[in-house]
Amino acid sequence: MKAISIFDDVLDRISRYGLVACLFIILSLAMFAIVLRWLGSSFMWIDPLIRHLVFLSAFLGGSLATSKNVHIKVDLLTKLIEISHSKIVHWLHKNLISMFCLIVCLALTKSGWDFYLVEKEFGVPGFLNLHSSILVGIIPFGMGLISLRFFNQLIIGILNGGEK
Repeated sequence: MKAISIFDDVLDRISRYGLVACLFIILSLAMFAIVLRWLGSSFMWIDPLIRHLVFLSAFLGGSLATSKNVHIKVDLLTKLIEISHSKIVHWLHKNLISMFCLIVCLALTKSGWDFYLVEKEFGVPGFLNLHSSILVGIIPFGMGLISLRFFNQLIIGILNGGEK
């Protein structure tokens, strides 16, 4: 249990510091691009880089939301289950949701990886001469990170028993 908690803390730090770095870089590049436009100049690679950093920050933010259990969810069943005082019902509800989300995220990670492989084979160099597969690699990385967070939630939920 301690190892899982440490691993979750490491993922949390990676997500948090990565998100802060992304936001700092996004704001800096956006301000730099605005100043360059005022001066009648620009770098063509700034806007695509900002778009990809926004995409990466969405995945990092999703990872943080998953760890705090504030991700997007439908609360209809949750409201009914909160009324129940049964620890078993709460345990089942929490772990079944984590398992379902893990399965969906793993499927999306696999799809993202397949897309990455196709892009690696047929892609072309993009801005800053980066191959497009590197940019597409954000998708399986982000979904894999969120999958790891759901996996940790599931393991912690199973090991904690019926605690709320």
